[in-house]
Amino acid sequence: MLLVLLLVPLFAAVVLAFIGDRRFAPEINIAGSAATFAAGAGLAVQVYMEGPMLAGGKFFFVDAFNVYLSVLTSFVSMTTAIFSRRYMRREREHGRVGHIRMRFYHAMFQLFIFAMLLCLLTNNVGVLWIAMELATLSTVLLVSLYRTPTAIEAAWKYFILCGVGIAQALFGTVLLYFAAEKVLGEGGEALLWTNLSRISGELEPTVLSLAFVFLMVGYGTKVGLVPLHNWLPDAHSEGPTPISAVLSGLLLNIALYALVRCKVLVDGATGTHHAGHIMMGFGLLSILVAAFSLLRQKDIKRMFSYSSIEHMGIATFAFGLGGPVATFGALLHMLVHSLAKSSIFFTVGHASQMHRTQEMDRIKGLFRGNPLVGWGLMLGVMAIAGMPPFGIFTSEFLILTATMKDAPLLTPFLLLGLAVAFAALFRRVQPMVAGDVPSYQKPMKAAHIPVLLHMALVLVIGIYMPDFLNKWFHTAVELLK
Repeated sequence: MLLVLLLVPLFAAVVLAFIGDRRFAPEINIAGSAATFAAGAGLAVQVYMEGPMLAGGKFFFVDAFNVYLSVLTSFVSMTTAIFSRRYMRREREHGRVGHIRMRFYHAMFQLFIFAMLLCLLTNNVGVLWIAMELATLSTVLLVSLYRTPTAIEAAWKYFILCGVGIAQALFGTVLLYFAAEKVLGEGGEALLWTNLSRISGELEPTVLSLAFVFLMVGYGTKVGLVPLHNWLPDAHSEGPTPISAVLSGLLLNIALYALVRCKVLVDGATGTHHAGHIMMGFGLLSILVAAFSLLRQKDIKRMFSYSSIEHMGIATFAFGLGGPVATFGALLHMLVHSLAKSSIFFTVGHASQMHRTQEMDRIKGLFRGNPLVGWGLMLGVMAIAGMPPFGIFTSEFLILTATMKDAPLLTPFLLLGLAVAFAALFRRVQPMVAGDVPSYQKPMKAAHIPVLLHMALVLVIGIYMPDFLNKWFHTAVELLK
């Protein structure tokens, strides 16, 4: 099942590289993503029933933490493929992309899915770094898809900043290997997560602490943490909307996954909360900077990219805080944020196409012009702002409760960031959904199924968490102690 999960998107990428602009190419993209999701769900059931497992001669490792992210990644990829069928077809009709770029888009989309799943499922720290670089390169090419000067500039900024960041992560990985090979000996065994976890208490604490600084800077750049975040708003605003959805909903999670795995190793080696304090500092700074930056945005996609920075800051802060409640809240937050934010980008894409602009001042009257798009955006903002009964309210409440107990002095700063972000989102979005329909708004047939499905899941999780998901998260919390 794991082999199928990895090979389906890779095979689909090869096929779409040749036929990516044929009549049925979007359907092939959807079918490949659906098959990937089916394989991910099957693997999750297997792990749920049998527990963690090794595969491919220790090359792959699956447990409750990475398999839940694999299911989330494959699911959001599938719904994004469904959304992009109609969205990209309209972009083609408007002349924004041509034959070659459409083929390129479909092939790179599937390659990006493969790279993210490889990041999650590999048991090798070095392969994780390579897969992260592959995910970066594939998305750099997608960000520049429209070939406008601003899109090319955004892609270059993304490439340079994340390239420098990933180089820091490579140095951190080398230091990690340097510490591990003294215990495990030379060779690939010193790069396996399972071996590193087993002997973490024997690793040199000073080397591990130094390694984590480089890993934090490197993978933190990919997470979009302040002050390493400058690539993210440009990449979101200039790339195709489906790519904005998977960047915000998935890629940021993958980089945070790598950081959390590294934190567990450092905690085991040092016996201190050194790594957690670093994560809490970066997380809280990201929350505050992103929250106040929301007030200044004029481009709708840039605004929601800053919202992504804020929410990844919340999850990073919670993982750094540690403890069962905060870790449970962080895992839940990654899930509901991915679903809600990708849903928001779907509606943002439709709103931008209806008005032929991403400037918020020119987007008006969505409730009347297209009620499903208008209400989809409004409900998405209610969810992402943390209003009950949506799932993000539950995750933020858990994280806030844990902060009040374990770090009470930081509680006012966390509350300030959440309150400013809440006010900024509603202040900016309310004029877009209300009011009269402008003359330049064009009617369009939108892809509503992905939006409705995501919002329904976020709502259900906020009201009632299924037993299997609750058990899943509790198992992951035990792994991350």
